[in-house]
Amino acid sequence: MGGEHVYRVTFVNQGKVYEIYARSVSQGGILGFIEVEELIFGERSKLIVDSTEEAVRTEFEGVSRFYLPIHSVVRIDHVEKAGPGRIRDRENGDGSVAPFPVPLYDPRKEET
Repeated sequence: MGGEHVYRVTFVNQGKVYEIYARSVSQGGILGFIEVEELIFGERSKLIVDSTEEAVRTEFEGVSRFYLPIHSVVRIDHVEKAGPGRIRDRENGDGSVAPFPVPLYDPRKEET
């Protein structure tokens, strides 16, 4: 691998699965959050416009750093090179992404 790190971050946000590329991913200073910095977008071409890449670029325009709740992160991969960012529906996807099961605590149902 080259000198610069590239990470593919896959996370769930409002019923959609996001796949973005960044140069820096860390625990950050906020407990329970992952810090993502230096987003990487593909080269713009005047001939071909990728609508999914444009949607990601538009959503994160002007963002230098953002924080993801740890429970929304599906996976973080260290990759050799960046690819196109994507946003897809979780329900219409290929079935490989599912929400992380979270036990719900209900104090009214607590046994004595």
